[in-house]
Amino acid sequence: MTGFEPLIGAATSGLTDLIKNIIEEQGSEWLKQADSDLGRNSTFNQAVRKYVQRSANRYGIVKVVCVGMNPPVKLEEIYTAVQLLPRPALRDDQSPQSLQAMFRESGRRGLNFQQTEKKQGLEVANQQQYLMVLGDPNVGKSIFLRKMGLEALRRIAIMEFPWQLPQALKPQKNYYVHECMPVMLECRQFSPRTLKIEAVIADEFKACGFPKPDEFTELLLKSGKLLILLDGLDEVPAEAFRYTITQVETLVDRYPDNRFIACCRTAAYRSRGVKRFKNMVVATFEGPQIERFIQNWFQKSQDIETDTAKRCWELLNSPDYKAARELAQTPLLLTLLCGFYEEFQDFPKKRHRIYGEALDVLLYQWAAEQRMQKGFMYQKFGADLELELLSEIAYTRFVDDQLFFPKQAILDQIRDFQGDIEDSPNLDANKVLQEIEVQQGILVERARDTYSFSHLTFQEYLTAKYIVDNQKVAQIVRANLTDERWREVFLLVAGLMPGKGGADDLLRSMEQSAQRFLTGETTRDLVAWADAATHNSPGQAKSAAKRTAALALALDLSRTRARTRALARARALDLARARALDHARARAFDHALARALDRPLAHAIDRARALDRARVLERAREYQRLGIFQPEEAERLIHTLETFQAQISGQEDPNKMQRNLANSIIKIWFNAINLNPDYLDLSKSEIDALENYFYALELMIRCKEAAVRVSLQVWGVIESRILTIPAN
Repeated sequence: MTGFEPLIGAATSGLTDLIKNIIEEQGSEWLKQADSDLGRNSTFNQAVRKYVQRSANRYGIVKVVCVGMNPPVKLEEIYTAVQLLPRPALRDDQSPQSLQAMFRESGRRGLNFQQTEKKQGLEVANQQQYLMVLGDPNVGKSIFLRKMGLEALRRIAIMEFPWQLPQALKPQKNYYVHECMPVMLECRQFSPRTLKIEAVIADEFKACGFPKPDEFTELLLKSGKLLILLDGLDEVPAEAFRYTITQVETLVDRYPDNRFIACCRTAAYRSRGVKRFKNMVVATFEGPQIERFIQNWFQKSQDIETDTAKRCWELLNSPDYKAARELAQTPLLLTLLCGFYEEFQDFPKKRHRIYGEALDVLLYQWAAEQRMQKGFMYQKFGADLELELLSEIAYTRFVDDQLFFPKQAILDQIRDFQGDIEDSPNLDANKVLQEIEVQQGILVERARDTYSFSHLTFQEYLTAKYIVDNQKVAQIVRANLTDERWREVFLLVAGLMPGKGGADDLLRSMEQSAQRFLTGETTRDLVAWADAATHNSPGQAKSAAKRTAALALALDLSRTRARTRALARARALDLARARALDHARARAFDHALARALDRPLAHAIDRARALDRARVLERAREYQRLGIFQPEEAERLIHTLETFQAQISGQEDPNKMQRNLANSIIKIWFNAINLNPDYLDLSKSEIDALENYFYALELMIRCKEAAVRVSLQVWGVIESRILTIPAN
């Protein structure tokens, strides 16, 4: 049982009537006589039933090639509505620099930011008689063709027998409106130079037992009642591609009343295209489509009971998986993510696993499953060498801050790469680039002679791989530690570092480089105070955590004083404190300490109203409970604040007294925790350095979490030195 039985029964009846009408109106006498009885047990009826059954299984069952653990699934269980947009011409006026500027301004990670109105794929298929569906590899082109074939069967089934279909199989509000018999042709099976598409269609009918298939094919073509689905024009052997296009055009010219939907990879469709066909591009998935796909994936009763889809969607939207969500824009890679979550009820904590698997799918598994026509590059170059080449391209472009790069630069790198390989096959660089683009879509032409990686995540992963493979860790730490564009690369490097030492060398280099931000004299005084003020304090948090809490408090107090100074300095203090809090959260503080740090003291002091004065006292008691400072200091602080509260209780708080009250509260805190106000007279450059220090610490901790292995001894030494001044 496949679940298609109701559809098969109704579609068989509807298609039998459709064919009967065509034969009666247009068929030759001897074709009419081939089987005058179109009843249940006739040759024609049996052939129709077999054809419908074969088509329903062909269109409605798909194999999930990148997960491995799943059997074939019903298309309807995972299908998410495809959106199409007009194919933009490759513009000559968009340089790599202009595309890079557009990317930075967009504020998004996606490298494809064309702003064009999208339409539902089914709507376009209804409107366009000759439709060419273009797109990068793995964006769902073939799935869309199968969906249209299934919808055409539904249209036939519902035509005369709507009551035979269960609700789930009936056409929805938007449905395929044309009464056509779908025929899907896989173009990779076309033979070079011997192709006659009419003969390929006839073979489809012959396989199902239709009598006189050649004349039957011509009859249906003349009737204009076929929906011809040409799957994978790019998979036609290269030497036959232009010839195949000509054959398609000839077929359309000869039988113009039929409907055609073809699909092809954009990179392979660079010629003038196919006459009459409307070129549309499959749009990448956006939030609603990704969420719908996840909901469709997790439809088992157990998943519904436990809200698996909701949990998967929420995790994918968390900040830690921002880069992973970029992969979710592609159905194939979204399937990979769903497969991960289905198996582990989580995404891998080591993010490099996700991206490594995704590239493995594109370079190895997908091509093998599809049995794609292997070009000369696969025969002489190989996927392993290709991965090395892509890593080198990714790294050299990323170091130069190039997410978009000229074609000539890539061709030069391909030539140089081959020159460094013993027994190099010495392949044509243009053909190598074309095969990388066409076969996997890892590199994409965004404008005329301007390329990028299909996903920023791929460039980051391959850059990290190159860094690890070529021992460039210390170099990139020195040059890029606080450059946020390199953040994802650092996290991936941590996960890719092999061996017993794991990420030890990376973390040592990061800690050493971070220390250079603590060279300012006032900064050193402030850090030394935080160390002394929390030394041997009774709190359960680690020493580094307590030093961070003390310094965050100092910056909070300094922020209030900065209200009367330059606005730029106040904003810099805000940012420095925010970085300190990021570091604190990364240190996995207990919940109470995190709450204390997340509630800025400065706002309560700055307003100095009765309610806010109570909050100031509450914060002091919270610091006492957490044991951040010495007990006597905490007790002195609370006692002084309580005394001050009693002295001003009941007094008016006119606006002119607000600043005096705030200054008085600040002095109480300074005196109680032995904080010299001069330590907070940080210059703008010192505040910026402190911000960079906290950013580096937070990133270092995230790298530790991303690493497969870290020595406990090495990490213990690093942790003990956080927010301390070396003796020398």
